[in-house]
Amino acid sequence: MILEYEKISDAILGCDDKIRYVGIYDFGELYEKMRPGLQNYLSREETEMSLSQAVYRWSSRKKTADKIGNPIFALAKYGKIYRVTVPIGGAGLILISIELDAEIMTVIEKILKIKNQYA
Repeated sequence: MILEYEKISDAILGCDDKIRYVGIYDFGELYEKMRPGLQNYLSREETEMSLSQAVYRWSSRKKTADKIGNPIFALAKYGKIYRVTVPIGGAGLILISIELDAEIMTVIEKILKIKNQYA
């Protein structure tokens, strides 16, 4: 399965103005897109390190899938942003940062619909 990184990123960024950043990590490579006019809080290296940790956490979540179901997304709230991690493809992850004043569950539902179009 070949993921269409640019199309997925554009669709996610376009679905809600509160989405700041979309990163797709697949096969050890990072494709990222930032909303124009905004600055990323993390450097690319920090983002890659964070994603490698997210991949590890995601693999840990899969270990209990037979008991509680497959993980659909993970949500973390930080002092400046929400961060949502969503699996895509075989081992890929989408990392999305979202403004704190967003209706977070509404935004996540939009993201999941887009992800499902490409999954």
